Amino acid sequence: MRHEYVSGTQSGTFLKTRNNMQTILGAGGAIGIEVAKALTKYTDTVRLVSRTPKKVNATDSLFPANLDDPAQVLKAVAGSEVAYLTVGYEYKTKLWQEKWPVLIKNVVDACSQHQCKLVFFDNIYAIGGDNVTHITESSPISPCSKKGDVRAAVDRNVLEAVEKGKLDAIIARAPDFFGPTSRQTSITMNLIYDNLVKGKKAQWFCDASRIHSTGYTPDLGLGTAMLGNTPTAYNQIWNLPVDPQAPTGAEWAGLFAQEMPRSNAPAGVQVLPGWGLWTLGLFIHVLKEMYEMRYQYDRDYFFDAAKFNTAFNYLPTTNVAAVKETVAALREPGL
Repeated sequence: MRHEYVSGTQSGTFLKTRNNMQTILGAGGAIGIEVAKALTKYTDTVRLVSRTPKKVNATDSLFPANLDDPAQVLKAVAGSEVAYLTVGYEYKTKLWQEKWPVLIKNVVDACSQHQCKLVFFDNIYAIGGDNVTHITESSPISPCSKKGDVRAAVDRNVLEAVEKGKLDAIIARAPDFFGPTSRQTSITMNLIYDNLVKGKKAQWFCDASRIHSTGYTPDLGLGTAMLGNTPTAYNQIWNLPVDPQAPTGAEWAGLFAQEMPRSNAPAGVQVLPGWGLWTLGLFIHVLKEMYEMRYQYDRDYFFDAAKFNTAFNYLPTTNVAAVKETVAALREPGL
């Protein structure tokens, strides 16, 4: 292989390797797009895998595949040094229960067979109850929801494979997130940005006075790529880089409103109480799915990324800058 050094950002100097295939399984979503962008700092060979993959970078190679099929996953991973699992299924508990056990088995088996390292982009649903008030890499797996049970089982599958020496892997965790590529899938964007754009009052769940850490997709994507290209980072859990200043729900609404002064939306935030999620869920499916996740909004939800930020000397994008960049990227005519 031929190597060249390229200048980096917060993490120092990147080592870029030619012909070092790095594969994104579940490319095309908000995180997959950001990881693809970030990987160009490390390799000239990025493979994007999904049912209908689309290029993010001009040099990307496309690999259409059904990740429910173990044979197709095996072919998709072949020849890769690192595989990034960034799949995001539709927000339905039954679908998660059906799809995730199959997917993680297919991916772990394929990576093990091809001796490919795995970076699993994970959320923090496996951590439940009051453990969300300060989330670190050592926070116990303690699900208190059906979706959390699914993610806990997935995590245990990866960790067990690592403990048995079947593969080298990283669980890279992120809290709720937002950014220009996540308008359709981000609760923050749905509750705040989408309402303000329509001239409506911003919304929040349960208690808008509670702090709520929220990641910025470009930071999360870059952090995931950095971990995947750091040999000493493997066989660990990492919290991805997030601004340590965690605003309240009301403060998040204020940050967006400040950048959208012409939206003509009412000031403040409308709070949807926990019981209201259940009632409205009878008519709005996503709110029905959110009811069991209300523990993330009725108490403080703080995501501690100190391990990553210290190890890589990384300064996450501030919440103020992240909101400003997101609104600028999505600004609509006349807004």
